[in-house]
Amino acid sequence: MKRDVRILLLGEPKVGKTSLIMSLVGEEFPEEVPLRAEEITIPADVTPEKVPTHIVDYSESEQTEEVLREEIVKANVVCVVYDVTQEETIDKIRTKWIPLVNGGAEKGSKIPIILVGNKSDLRSGSSMETILPIMNQFSEIETCVECSAKNLKNISELFYYAQKAVLHPTAPLYDPEDKQLKPQCVRALSRIFSISDQDNDRILSDAELNNFQKSCFGNPLAPQALEDVKTVVWKNTSDGVQDNGLTLNGFLFLNTLFIQRGRHETTWTILRKFGYDDTLELTDDYLYPQLRVPVGCTTELNHVGYQFLQRLFEKYDEDKDSALSPAELRNLFSVFPYMPWGESVYRSVHTTEEGYISQHGYLCQWTLSAYLDVHRCLEYLGYLGYPILMEQDSQTSAVTVTREKALDLEKGQTQRSVFLCKVIGPRGTGKTAFLQAFLGRSLMSDKRNPSAFSLYTINTVTVANQEKYLILEEVDVETEFLKAADAACDVACLMYDVSDPDSFNYCASIYKQHYMDRGVPCVVVGSKVDLPEVKQHHGMSPAEFCYKHRLPAPLRFSTLQTHSNTHIYTKLAWAAMYPHLNGSDMSSTSFWLRVTLGAAIATVLGFAFYRAFFRHK
Repeated sequence: MKRDVRILLLGEPKVGKTSLIMSLVGEEFPEEVPLRAEEITIPADVTPEKVPTHIVDYSESEQTEEVLREEIVKANVVCVVYDVTQEETIDKIRTKWIPLVNGGAEKGSKIPIILVGNKSDLRSGSSMETILPIMNQFSEIETCVECSAKNLKNISELFYYAQKAVLHPTAPLYDPEDKQLKPQCVRALSRIFSISDQDNDRILSDAELNNFQKSCFGNPLAPQALEDVKTVVWKNTSDGVQDNGLTLNGFLFLNTLFIQRGRHETTWTILRKFGYDDTLELTDDYLYPQLRVPVGCTTELNHVGYQFLQRLFEKYDEDKDSALSPAELRNLFSVFPYMPWGESVYRSVHTTEEGYISQHGYLCQWTLSAYLDVHRCLEYLGYLGYPILMEQDSQTSAVTVTREKALDLEKGQTQRSVFLCKVIGPRGTGKTAFLQAFLGRSLMSDKRNPSAFSLYTINTVTVANQEKYLILEEVDVETEFLKAADAACDVACLMYDVSDPDSFNYCASIYKQHYMDRGVPCVVVGSKVDLPEVKQHHGMSPAEFCYKHRLPAPLRFSTLQTHSNTHIYTKLAWAAMYPHLNGSDMSSTSFWLRVTLGAAIATVLGFAFYRAFFRHK
């Protein structure tokens, strides 16, 4: 909505332009009227819409045509004033003033015009019979107000309608020639209908209508008012009401009716509540709310965000099979101007045997989005109507910014739930197979699109009885091209091919270049262990290298033994979650034994306290 309104008064000499302005300001008819009133500004706090309003007078005798054109360009709305007792001033509306204001403007970009019939105190009847043909000829005319500067009749109303024409314009919403909503308006209202239809039955029930009414206008409709609305729609449409609820066509008809009856502000209130600007585009403020993420911190969805996404999944999982088919996914994203998830999502998360995105995979993908690109994630949540449905100021309430990683290291603990593992190794090592095995499948098991590719996979891992998200990112570059930013992560998985004698050299080089003095936990993994193992050409064996650098002993991975690889991903998650223990503590099996024993002892002690407590009671 515009921050201020600039109203320009035009018309023939002696029609009362200056008198109208002075009567508004002085609240009485002036005894002496100057040739032209100075520009006045009405403060925001005394206008109905709470927006500063500038009122500009024009005098043919005092100002040039060049000044006039400059004022027309600056104006948000033009009031063309005529004398209801002088027919020639009415004729000039059609022949002079409207062509002057909008003569060269294209349809849709014309300045709105208010016709003002002044001196109504000097005429017993109305001039509307003469004015209506002009209003029908020029679509930019918003309305016509008959008033009297002398007895102050309709003076406030005149400037209210002028303000309204700017703040709640008709042009973006409605085509008066075709007498229907414009396509862009239909798209916006269709998105709003879809978001408000919370059970996805294509009908707004009484409960959904009241939730919608409360979101937009602060209060629900009274039961009788609700029935009256549906009755109006039912009488005027063939398919506007169904199963005692409002269909999309009924919803569109209702908004058309508001506009046709001059209640544009009702439709604009709805549109602005759902994030739209005057051009019917979602605003940057709505889609991209400010969120500061300090260096060393990450972003995660919180319980409110997951609650919203869970509801959304249940809404669009029409066959209740705990998975989203391609058609269900398209329905979910129908409120977007584009499809946000491509084919790569099917290689990033868990899918069902049919190749559909499972409920678990769906939540994982959102977790991945929030972690990798939180601002894009906020945009997605905005399209889905998160602030309205969750009654929040913005999408940022769905996200938590974690504590700085350095502080986690210092305190030896973290509250984070999402960790990033970079899987680094030379080409042909089996990194892609390693990522897919994390989802419990082989490269050959993708039924949907075998050619689709993703650098990421994400799944959950249980660590100390807590479910954590682990993201695996495949890094496939030559040693000299790996930048520090490419190496940054919570844990590095250095992968080599046991059947290739030159493979481990790459891992050793990467470790020394990026991780040896950085405090990032590293886990070495030997892949293709189902093939004959050969001696590595590096100066020492992988096991000796790990022992020397106080790293955990190399782990073994095979695509032929998917079930036996689970421990690798668990150890990667452990290493990411306890980076302060990276070093000698993690290099021996005693660390893993102590972790397991610690969890067991905690369980036994907890049970002992439980028994003692009840014995005491």
